[in-house]
Amino acid sequence: MKNSVRGLLLVTGGMIAGALISASLAAPERAARTVLPLDEIRQFTDIYGAVKQYYVDPVEDKKLMKEAISGMLQGLDPHSAYLDENAFNELQEGTTGEFGGLGLEVSSDPSGVKVISPIDDTPAARAHMRAGDIIFKIDGKIVKDLPLNDSVKMMRGKPDTPIELTVLRKGSSTPITVKLIRAVIKVKSVKSKALDDHMGYIRVSQFQERTASELAKALDALNKSGNLKNGLVLDLRNDPGGLLNAAIGVSAAFLPKGTLVVSTKGQTADAKKEFLTTPQDYQVVREDAAIAKLPAITKTMPIVVLVNGASASASEIVAGALQDHKRATIMGTKSFGKGSVQTVIPLRGEAKNTAIKLTTARYFTPSGRSIQAKGISPDVEVKDTAEGNFLDLDIREADLANHLEVPEAKDDKTKPASEVKSDASGIKETVEPISSKPKKAPKFYKYGDPDDYQLNQAIAYLKKEDAKKAQPAAGTQEIQLEGGIKMKIEPVK
Repeated sequence: MKNSVRGLLLVTGGMIAGALISASLAAPERAARTVLPLDEIRQFTDIYGAVKQYYVDPVEDKKLMKEAISGMLQGLDPHSAYLDENAFNELQEGTTGEFGGLGLEVSSDPSGVKVISPIDDTPAARAHMRAGDIIFKIDGKIVKDLPLNDSVKMMRGKPDTPIELTVLRKGSSTPITVKLIRAVIKVKSVKSKALDDHMGYIRVSQFQERTASELAKALDALNKSGNLKNGLVLDLRNDPGGLLNAAIGVSAAFLPKGTLVVSTKGQTADAKKEFLTTPQDYQVVREDAAIAKLPAITKTMPIVVLVNGASASASEIVAGALQDHKRATIMGTKSFGKGSVQTVIPLRGEAKNTAIKLTTARYFTPSGRSIQAKGISPDVEVKDTAEGNFLDLDIREADLANHLEVPEAKDDKTKPASEVKSDASGIKETVEPISSKPKKAPKFYKYGDPDDYQLNQAIAYLKKEDAKKAQPAAGTQEIQLEGGIKMKIEPVK
């Protein structure tokens, strides 16, 4: 299973969960065209020699070269990195859904380690770690000056061993101490349940090699119980991403065969690709064939996709594809904006068990919108709670140091959630908050629970859409959704 990552694209918002396509270190014909910067190389060797001769303690050549490679990659963008043997093995294990640690998706930050997302049902989630938390001490050691890989290593360890994190959290005037017990992280990427009124709920917490096949099973079960008749809520909140193949497979469950899901653009010809809802683009395991055999209702039922500021990479690809093809209503808050491709390049010779993770392309939605540093804006904006957003879900890709800039070639066509939209029935709707003034501190909840505010708003939206199709309004109507959202429905003039 550890070698299954080779040949796969992995799209993710941070370091713990992964990497991308496998490639050779350097094609001979491309290497021959590379002009070496001789002045810069001389400068490097001068510094290298000075360190060897004058540093207070002797330093091994192997360590110096490793640190030089790490620094070169870290200075490019937040997602390029050197993977030593342990990091490379852990990356591969993460794509199969089982690995050791705390269950955090993280990125680098000038103050320490930034939490992109806690993973469902892990020590981090149970300890109420939140997206946007800054870990600045691990077991009492300040980590702001450490490479991210070193901080990740400190958080990993044998199962059942304790660890203490000191966390800076927006809205808290003092550091927070979080005590956790390490565990083997077994991530169940797809969860589902039947909802009332013949509706279904599916949550995808991470895109792994079996996510598409697990989604097919969940959809088939919901259909057999009659819980797709009036719609589906697809929950991608706090989903940090994962395998691109899985994102294509999930999209293929809801879109016709051969539909464009995402395209990539980079410096090389290999980086310029289009990915379609065809088995050759999404099938990883034999069970993925079930996607093509799903009942016809999965291509026509109403869908609401829930996203938030911690929905990144693969989850943004799915949301963007369903939004562009007008297959689903995107609800929630703006997504993270991680729209770049990383390639895992195994190294050669004595370093054959190590690799580099290198950003090689950007992602674009079917209509040509760049996801990078922009994210996916919802069609219907719904805050985390009736009282407003959680204070810590406002960290995006654009806030990370050295993030890739947004290309200027094509403007983002995403419209603000408050703009008017029309559907095939000739009805237009405007959805807006009744009041933006917070009443009290937001109450945290577990996704999918009965008190899940955004889920309840999605259910209410599907109910109103179903009622609207059954009996179109003759004149303007105002409908009250739960907890602070009103909907105006009127005929298009």
